[in-house]
Amino acid sequence: MVFENYYWYFESALPHKFCDEVIKHGLNNKSKKGLIGGVDKNLEKEKLTYKDKKILKQVRDSDVVFLDDLWIHKEIQPFIKEANKNAGWNFDWDSSEKCQFTKYKLNQFYDWHCDSLEKPYKNNGKIRKLSVTCQLTDGSKYEGGELEFDFRNQKEKHFSQAKEIFSKGSIIVFPSHVWHRVKPVTKGVRYSLVIWNLGYPFK
Repeated sequence: MVFENYYWYFESALPHKFCDEVIKHGLNNKSKKGLIGGVDKNLEKEKLTYKDKKILKQVRDSDVVFLDDLWIHKEIQPFIKEANKNAGWNFDWDSSEKCQFTKYKLNQFYDWHCDSLEKPYKNNGKIRKLSVTCQLTDGSKYEGGELEFDFRNQKEKHFSQAKEIFSKGSIIVFPSHVWHRVKPVTKGVRYSLVIWNLGYPFK
């Protein structure tokens, strides 16, 4: 798919109080290591094989908590709908997965990946269509940890750093098949909230 807009952002859109409440809520829950596609099969058992751990070490190192609170979804969903329309994607989607509260500490990262699924979920037949990242920490509170995109479906690779969401409370929405990464944090802690939004496969 080729788009005119590969992401849509809202700078400083979320109230700081809301961001602080999400951080507090996330930290009050027990975290686990973030997984990646290919090792999710062991997520429910919470057991990782040696091979799983080796893959994870190379691709991702972050601490996550899954939150499914209505007050969080209600705050963010209007921005998702607006971005979907304004960016010209107009994807049909009707539900969201649990929010992923993510903590990136010193040297933690998430290398190049995309959020889209190889096959629809078995329980509902849906796929991830729109991904959302909410900046809960102001960029002045940490170093590194930049969110970058690779629009590799263009004729030439085009890298873009999402500097628009540097400020606390900013939101960025993008199609789930777009490749992206979070570079290693070199100082401080970066908190973010990720939401995947679902719909039936494209026709």
